[in-house]
Parts: sequence; C-alpha cells; structure tokens
Amino acid sequence: MPSLAAVADPPPRYVDGAAMDYFVIEMVNTLRASSAVATARAKRIEQEMINAGLITTPAPAAPSLKKEKMRDSVASNATRASLSKDTHDSDEEELRARLEAVGMHVGANMAERLCHDRGLFTDTLDAIKFICKELWNSCWDKQVDNLRTNHRGVYVLQDNSFKPLTRISSWEGRAESLRQSRLYVAVPAGIIRGALARLGFQAVVVPEVTNLPQCTFQIKLPKGS
Repeated sequence: MPSLAAVADPPPRYVDGAAMDYFVIEMVNTLRASSAVATARAKRIEQEMINAGLITTPAPAAPSLKKEKMRDSVASNATRASLSKDTHDSDEEELRARLEAVGMHVGANMAERLCHDRGLFTDTLDAIKFICKELWNSCWDKQVDNLRTNHRGVYVLQDNSFKPLTRISSWEGRAESLRQSRLYVAVPAGIIRGALARLGFQAVVVPEVTNLPQCTFQIKLPKGS
C-alpha cells in the first residue's frame, strides 16, 4: 500500500520531449488514411441512395470535357492536372478539419486545467494574453514573439520559431514544405480555438505559414465579445 504522503503528493511523470513530435507525425498520417476511408464510404453511401432513387444525382461542379476531346485537346494535360488538384485539395481540407477538431478537444482541456484557480476573463485582451503566455508556454515551451491587434476584434499572434514546424522539410523543395506545414498547424489552430471556446469566446483562427519555421495565427472575435 502506498503511503499517504505519496498519494497526496505523487511524484512527477516525465515524457521524452521528442515524443510529441513523433505523435504528431503519426497522427497526421493516421488521420489522412482515416479521412480517405471516411470520404470513400460517404461517396459509396451516396451512390447507393442515388441508385435506390432516394436522392437525385448532384449536379457536376464544373463542366468537363469528354474523353475523346480531352485526348485530342492540347490542354488535356493541364485539365487533368487541374481536376486532380481539386480532388487533392478537397481531401486535404477534410484532413485539416479532422486535425483541428482534435486540437479543439486538447485546447479546451488545457484551458480548463490552466484556469482552474483563475476567475473568468471579462476582457478579450486578457484572454488573448493568456493564450500568448500560459497556453503557448504549456504547449510549445515559449511565449508568443509578437502580438498585434486592430482593436476591432482581430488579433495576430506571431511565433518566429514555431516548434511544430522546426523539423519540417521536403526533398521536393520549399513549396512542398510549406504545403505540408499547413497540415501541421491545423492542430495548434484547433488548440487555440478550443481554449478560447472554453473561456467563453467563439473565435475564428486562421493559421498562415509563409517562411518556415515562422507562423502567424489570425484570431477573429465577434464584435461585442
């Protein structure tokens, strides 16, 4: 039986600092596969409902060329590339939505834990400062490097060396690295949004990466919040 002192003040448990990086990599890959399966299942169910006459066939998003015309067209390769890009972007958006949902759950729990002994935030600026200091330090071992606002409900948080992006690289070049980074900032964006939601502020969080490993988050709060 453990002693009463050990139960009242348990020893701290430590986790390897690289464990989170490995976890995020595997989470993105796992959710990418899961998203593909979910999308294929949704399309299959939709097709079964169309075949059963329960719903009508959805109108095509854009007119497409017939196969014969595409074969003879000079721009057929560009057309196929455009269609493939649209499909890829749709899959990426579905994956980003799933990653952000995971982040929102984590952010809400983090905010609740960090604010356990605090009073309610009545000012939006105080809530944003809490995100920039306490939440950022708990999640990414530092504070935000720069905070800007237009005093109309829009805040821009800038981290010049954002930890989730410090190890991102691609042999295909800078453009591919930036594309990959958009997936890896979806979870942090969800963490910020979830934390603000738990504090009582419904926000829109838009991450932007233009120069690795720098990252900015634009937070939009509704007027009057």
